[in-house]
Amino acid sequence: MVGQPLVSISSLAQELCITPRTIRYYEEMGLLTPVHLEKMSQRLYGPRERARLILILRGKRLGFSLAEIKEMIDLYDIDRTEGLQLERAVAYGEKRLRELDEKIQEMTLLKGELLDYQQQFTDLLKKCKDKNANVAVED
Repeated sequence: MVGQPLVSISSLAQELCITPRTIRYYEEMGLLTPVHLEKMSQRLYGPRERARLILILRGKRLGFSLAEIKEMIDLYDIDRTEGLQLERAVAYGEKRLRELDEKIQEMTLLKGELLDYQQQFTDLLKKCKDKNANVAVED
């Protein structure tokens, strides 16, 4: 990664299919620190910030909060062995898995309830049609 060129915010955003505004927001949250060249009023990003941004996007996709993501990423700066970072990632991952299991249970119950209502309404509709057909025949 050494020697990789710095890239602009628009180039990085385009590469990762996000908006420059998203990158600026992550900067405001303290997740990214671009290089600011004195001669230019442009944000530039190197390999470290690109890697951090990829981790942020992965964390968001997996449902972690920005605070959790920031904590996990920042732990690397505290412990370069990655031990603390991995421990925290495992803990947050277990928490997220429990949350997903709860949501799956809720969705399964909701699906069953919806299927029950669908069957009841289908039966009622059939009875209404049968009743209307019988009334039409009698007239």
